Amino acid sequence: MIKIKKYSYLLLAVYVSLQIAACSNTNKKDGQSENTEASAGTISATDPQNTVVLSKEQYQAIKIKTGKAEPRNLSAAIQVNGKLEVPPQNAVSITVPYGGIVKATTLLEGKRVTKGERLVTLENPEFIQLQQDYLDSKSQLEFLTTEYNRQQELSAQNINAKKTVQKAKADYWGAQNSVRGLQAKLSLLNINVNTLEKNGIQNSVSIYSPINGFVTQVNVNRGTYVSPNDMMFRIVNSDNVYVELDVFEKDFPKLKLGQIVRFSLANDSASHTAKIYLIGKEIDKDRSIPVNCRITGTVNQAMVPGMYLKASIETGSNQVTALPEKAVVDFGGKSYIFLPENESADQKAKNYPFRMVEIQTGVTENSYTEVILPQGFGAQTEIVIDGAYDLLSKMKNSAEEE
Repeated sequence: MIKIKKYSYLLLAVYVSLQIAACSNTNKKDGQSENTEASAGTISATDPQNTVVLSKEQYQAIKIKTGKAEPRNLSAAIQVNGKLEVPPQNAVSITVPYGGIVKATTLLEGKRVTKGERLVTLENPEFIQLQQDYLDSKSQLEFLTTEYNRQQELSAQNINAKKTVQKAKADYWGAQNSVRGLQAKLSLLNINVNTLEKNGIQNSVSIYSPINGFVTQVNVNRGTYVSPNDMMFRIVNSDNVYVELDVFEKDFPKLKLGQIVRFSLANDSASHTAKIYLIGKEIDKDRSIPVNCRITGTVNQAMVPGMYLKASIETGSNQVTALPEKAVVDFGGKSYIFLPENESADQKAKNYPFRMVEIQTGVTENSYTEVILPQGFGAQTEIVIDGAYDLLSKMKNSAEEE
């Protein structure tokens, strides 16, 4: 009986040991599986510790070259968008203060007009009434002027009362103000009162162009009723077209009057130049500042107001830390460089490891790119300046194979 109990305890101990070992192996396999899954797939663009190892043959085939970041003078430039505009005095919206029916017009969009050219003829009984009221008031003013002068003469001889003179004076000034008011209203309709008094009432009025330019909008035709202040036409003189840029507030401190701006139009690949002459002093809702630039070259027919453009503002030459453009690789929307690792056990096996490090970039000019390196980088840090994209390609392939 004692022997049976002894064997039972022994079998139980062995069973427990086997279960512990099995659990240990399972955990180990699970850990290995997790590590394998973590290392598989594509490269993480946010992990700057990614490394790639080249064999001696691969290293010689790629012809890796290393160098150091160095200070260089690069022209800083701000890339912005904008459009062509004209000064307010070069764009006119043709309206009338009184409504009317369009009797005649020959305008079409794109037609060139000159200052003083007839644009449209309007008809409205109100125009006739205004002219009639003016002529009546003018006649009344002539009568009241004579009456006022007569009353003044009688007053000088103490024949009439002062109250009568004052009444004649008030009537005279009232009639004079009425005539002046009607005269101002008629001038808004381009009716000359001298012509009106000589030739009589006209049943239509004509509107004339106040500037030279091109018709860009036509909103009426013959028979259209135009309400007061409705825009009938828009005329633009593009001789003084200028560039209006939208510069974000972060670049505002870099702006100065007189800076050179190079721009190109959507319909023209040629480069044009301008100079900044006005900088806005208030930030718009989209966090941008308007900047106005005068075109320094010839304004050609392709420069139409309202046309969008891309521009580069030259903010001067600054000494920055730079690398050859091909030393910087883009991956996952970020910029990276490769560093050769220090000699290690891998080096004895004729392997060449490289580490990918994330950096910030700035302006690019003449095949050099401004770089902002992480803290701890010294002036003697070796950086791959030729073959960086080959290393990135090798790293991607290695990740896919795993």
